[in-house]
Amino acid sequence: MSRVIAVVGATGAQGGGLVQAILNDPAREFVPRALTRKPDSEAARRLADAGAEVVRADMDDQASLTQAFQGCHGAFCLTNFWEHFSAEKEKEQAQRLATAAAEAGIGHAIWSTLEDTRERLPVSDDRMPVLQGKYNVPHFDAKGEADQYFRDSGVPTTFLLTSFYWENFIYFGSGPQKGPDGKLALVLPMGDARLPGIGVADIGKCALGVFKAGAEYRGKTVAIAGGHYSGQEMADLMTAALGQPVGYTAVPADVYRSFPFDGADEMGNMYQYKRDFNESFCGIRDLATARKINPELQSLAAWLDANGSRIPLGD
Repeated sequence: MSRVIAVVGATGAQGGGLVQAILNDPAREFVPRALTRKPDSEAARRLADAGAEVVRADMDDQASLTQAFQGCHGAFCLTNFWEHFSAEKEKEQAQRLATAAAEAGIGHAIWSTLEDTRERLPVSDDRMPVLQGKYNVPHFDAKGEADQYFRDSGVPTTFLLTSFYWENFIYFGSGPQKGPDGKLALVLPMGDARLPGIGVADIGKCALGVFKAGAEYRGKTVAIAGGHYSGQEMADLMTAALGQPVGYTAVPADVYRSFPFDGADEMGNMYQYKRDFNESFCGIRDLATARKINPELQSLAAWLDANGSRIPLGD
């Protein structure tokens, strides 16, 4: 009999990827319960039409989360820093998720997390500015700090460390930009370092693979990526996929932090951390592990073949 997996953020990137992975799984081992604040939204209705159970839940409402988790074998838990830009709120929401999982008797939780950068780079270090009073990279550090809530909850948990979404090239302005000379270029403060990345569909498939593996990954950290690419390698792959030249411009982190968009300081610190601790950041995201739990793992070239036409190439 199929077991139910509660999926937080089911209308978003990671959660949506997992719902689709479960629905498309020929083995039909699990049934997705899609959690959303807006079950009447168009996105939620599409999930229901596809075969998901859609349930209202709000990460700021403890009772709604506990109720939504009831009767589930597993729960995929995440928080969305970019909705509110608050590390403290992200931690509060993570604690509610861990509490709900414990109260509902979840047998296997996946907590989508990231490194707490302060373990390698104390905030007393002056290499990057301190943000929100006590963080280097708030959306990393808050998630990493929140790992303890799941450890303390007693819920068997897999800590899933994700990577840069390649969909960011489509939706969040991280794709090639036209410079004053009219030429396209990726602009990143990464120098020659490599950026681990992955498609959101593959995050969902990896999460499904973890649930399928059962006890093998409970209590463990699993770090995933579809590939590790330098800025120049990404630009070259885009050139081939998009049919027009794309260059790579490596800028200093301070310059990136000064760019006029919300969260530029956060993103600048994030890329600098990935650059300065590149060996360990890439090293933990072992591609063989990702391929083991998701044999269909896409390279960036394959992702671009399928999605390159969706990347906006404006100014």
